[in-house]
Amino acid sequence: MSEPKKKLDPVAELILEMVAALNPGKSITPNQVAEEFAIRQWLPASPPPGEWRRFLDTAKHQALYLARQKKITLLRKGKPLDLEQPIKGVIRVGKPKPST
Repeated sequence: MSEPKKKLDPVAELILEMVAALNPGKSITPNQVAEEFAIRQWLPASPPPGEWRRFLDTAKHQALYLARQKKITLLRKGKPLDLEQPIKGVIRVGKPKPST
């Protein structure tokens, strides 16, 4: 028997959804993911100002998890990050690199 698939965190699912909708060469920030997640949590109302910040660390951690699974690419200054090195500074999230 095959092992059942693990269900992804809702923030990870949102990251994959947002990345899939990107045009080629475009990327998003973890801030955008956190903001969108906060909005969806509060529907049909609007979230309080700054509510998205509660989800920012989760968005960063889930982005790193997905990058290690090769489902997305983490970028810094437009270049893929080395996931073996400490991640510093502003990062962006893009589509996975094509397999070669």
